Amino acid sequence: MYHEIEYRVPYADTDQMGVVYYANYLEYFERSRTEMLRSAGLPYSELEKRGLFLPVSEAYCKYHAPARYDDLLTFRSWVKEVRGVRMVIASEVRRGDELLVSGHVVLVSVNGDRKVTRMPGDFIDTCRQFSFEPESKNE
Repeated sequence: MYHEIEYRVPYADTDQMGVVYYANYLEYFERSRTEMLRSAGLPYSELEKRGLFLPVSEAYCKYHAPARYDDLLTFRSWVKEVRGVRMVIASEVRRGDELLVSGHVVLVSVNGDRKVTRMPGDFIDTCRQFSFEPESKNE
């Protein structure tokens, strides 16, 4: 299962060529994964209150086609892996059925002292509801 949200590209997201600036896609990935976790009942603010922080340790993007001002985009995210101290969340940005950007981030679990720590079992179980592997690999 994956999670989707829609987003209309504002002018501020575009560069001089009128396309979405490449680095904004990492922000789009973040919006998508935070809303996915929120929909699972795990908003970041609650995780932080529990002493669980999830900094990004790796990020990967593959650009297939550009998005432009006023495009209605769909952000799609799912959990590729969650275990121990590591979680991999894959994301896509689409315009209708057209894949524009695909990628993933690797998150590492740290505690309030910023020490790497195992993810709580209930957190892992909740995240697994968004485990999904699409039929065609785009990365």
